[in-house]
Amino acid sequence: MSTSTIQSLEEHRNGISILKEDEGIDRTKAQGAVRDLLEALGVDLDAPDLVNTPRRVAAMYEELLTPKDFNPTTFPNDDGYDELVLSKNIPFTSLCAHHALPFSGVAHVGYLPGERILGLSKLARIVHYFSRSLQVQERLTKQVADWLERELTPRGVGVVIEAEHLCMTIRGVQAAGSKTVTSTMYGLLRERTATRQEFLSLMGASS
Repeated sequence: MSTSTIQSLEEHRNGISILKEDEGIDRTKAQGAVRDLLEALGVDLDAPDLVNTPRRVAAMYEELLTPKDFNPTTFPNDDGYDELVLSKNIPFTSLCAHHALPFSGVAHVGYLPGERILGLSKLARIVHYFSRSLQVQERLTKQVADWLERELTPRGVGVVIEAEHLCMTIRGVQAAGSKTVTSTMYGLLRERTATRQEFLSLMGASS
């Protein structure tokens, strides 16, 4: 991954990274913290099926909070393709910034190409990259759209995310089955009603 690519991705993650600058994850400390929390809640960690629970929980959070590096390959739009490019139903899981519980769902990411186009698999990788943090859905939606707007300079960008939040379904209001939908539109997808409607129609087709 190039230095410029890392800088671009990290700039868009400012304010959400759970890792302190120049520090990695302290697995021993994380496991100890999980152990302390469970013991404070009255859990008997000497029970045979709970002995390794602190290690497993710490490893789970490490996985969910560590983005995978990738190279967001772009190509010249030599053929002058000027219609929508849409990747829909991209599955993702992130962690609620307020309760550290998972929220998961699908992202629909599209853009109207300008001079450059993006490798199709990278649309999914961008969603996964920004989801690997303590997040709120509104910010995740905007970060994906902002990155595309900045890196591709397209004529339009549209991102819609639909997700179920465990912090709403298993605690608090316990609204089982409810979903939250967020969207960010830029360029022609925001300015032209017909273009926006085309994006939303394609997003829902055969879903």
